[in-house]
Amino acid sequence: MNQDSVKELLLRIENTELDFSVVFTGKKSKKVNGLYKPDSREILLHNRNFDSDNQLIYTAIHEYAHHLINESQGERYTGRVHNTDFWARFHGLLEKAEADGIYSIGLDTSPELAKLTEEIRSEYLEGNGRAMQQFGRLLVKAQQLCLEAGIRYEDYIDRVLKIPRSSAKSVIKVSSVEVNPAVGYDNMKMLSGISSAEKRAAAEQQLAAGHSPDMVKVSARRNPEPEDPRERLEKEKRRLEKTISMLTSRLEQVERSLGEM
Repeated sequence: MNQDSVKELLLRIENTELDFSVVFTGKKSKKVNGLYKPDSREILLHNRNFDSDNQLIYTAIHEYAHHLINESQGERYTGRVHNTDFWARFHGLLEKAEADGIYSIGLDTSPELAKLTEEIRSEYLEGNGRAMQQFGRLLVKAQQLCLEAGIRYEDYIDRVLKIPRSSAKSVIKVSSVEVNPAVGYDNMKMLSGISSAEKRAAAEQQLAAGHSPDMVKVSARRNPEPEDPRERLEKEKRRLEKTISMLTSRLEQVERSLGEM
């Protein structure tokens, strides 16, 4: 796999109107596997870090996610920000790459890991989820008994159970909604924060379908895309104008550099 073939694969996953280049540094780095330079729109890959093409393409997709966000944000792009929106975009690209046979997480290559994964899911993720649901119900009962006994529930949480109040509140909230404990406690907390029962059910289905929590979070807060064809065209027009402006600026910089040589 060379630089050109990596670029071709990335464009197969998702096209971009903002040109970019892929550069193999020929180096081995202990700090990072790759990086994206927004000013020059270069994806740098420390190709000596990888033992397989699959590992290399994973990092290439990571850096390509930065490029696509750079394209969509333009002057507002803040560089290498690994926030929820970034991880959602990255994981979405990985899903596309897997569907197209470009990348594979490779669990099927390790039966032992696959077996361990099922144990973690059933015994710990789901088991802990069920335990926390029951814990929340017991805290609700404790809250009522404190009230009946004239005991401050906050003092009971602070000095008897010795758990943070915020944690107790989260556990109670999780126990108050119907969610599948198989998604794990952290995802149960995320789902319980979605007020709409319809959106919460849709988010749970997305998790069951294999979407990452970050993808689900972004999807839950995202407004539907406008259906009006004119709005879609105007949005595309603004994006193209932004791209042309950035390319024109870069062309002027190159011409100035050439003139100074």
